[in-house]
Amino acid sequence: MASPGKKAYPLRLPPEVLAAVERLAASELRSTNAQLEMLLREALKTRGIRLTPPGADDGH
Repeated sequence: MASPGKKAYPLRLPPEVLAAVERLAASELRSTNAQLEMLLREALKTRGIRLTPPGADDGH
């Protein structure tokens, strides 16, 4: 079940990618889901993509 304020999204990953994320999550004492969210946020930040709250007008 999704946390309040979060949307559930099915994700298909190759087994070796999921295993690597699970290992990383365990080493950093995070859940796999929290680790995936952190990795996605880091990747977006690296690419210069700013997060906006749902419903916020981004001007486009």
